Amino acid sequence: MLKRNSFIIILATVFIVLSAVFYFVHYLIFQDAHHIFIYMVGDLAFLPLEVLLVSVIIERILNRREKQDKLQKLNMVIGTFFSEVGNDVLRDLLVYFRNSKDIAQNLNVKGNWTKKDFEKAREYADNLKIDIDYKELDFNRLRDVLSGKRDFLLTMLGNPGLLENDRFTDLLWAVTHLAEELKARPSLDNLPDSDLKHLSNDIQRFYDHLASEWLDYAEHLKANYPYLFSLVLRTHPFQEGPSAIVK
Repeated sequence: MLKRNSFIIILATVFIVLSAVFYFVHYLIFQDAHHIFIYMVGDLAFLPLEVLLVSVIIERILNRREKQDKLQKLNMVIGTFFSEVGNDVLRDLLVYFRNSKDIAQNLNVKGNWTKKDFEKAREYADNLKIDIDYKELDFNRLRDVLSGKRDFLLTMLGNPGLLENDRFTDLLWAVTHLAEELKARPSLDNLPDSDLKHLSNDIQRFYDHLASEWLDYAEHLKANYPYLFSLVLRTHPFQEGPSAIVK
């Protein structure tokens, strides 16, 4: 930091000296100090506006465009996650929730949804309380599905771009933790109720994050990629009889 500050001071000194030299050369040639000071004062008067235009307005426009580009790339990665893992788990776990009808009713995204509809559904998802029938839930299948995606999940966690999205990073940690919990047990058969409840809490945490991020992703597709959103509308698990076939 000290070296950087020294460099800036030296650079500023050089520019000030060069400016003084050019003004002096101008005076030697034209012998008109009055003219020099007129333009100097005019330049100084415009300087605050120049700083405003360059440092505030233009910089904000460029930062906003850069942020939008990053968001587009990030949503491509998030879309890959749902294609590989998220969509299947959303569907497979829902059937083991005793309150699945209530969840489906509140998260049943439709083509005519507005921003307010998505906000209402997201508020529901953020406070989602699932009632898991953990005695019927196929923990072995869930373990196999998540274990098969372990390398994919670790690759996503290593993506530096995802670190800028705290919510999605929390989702990745939640699903990775759940996968590790399931893998750590020699057998998932005949587990005591206390352990089943513990695993159910991990599923609760994971599904909360998953549902919220899925809604964000669906809203993004609706606004930017209608053809991809069309597929989501036909296949998401919160509707009756999901099918990719266009009817």
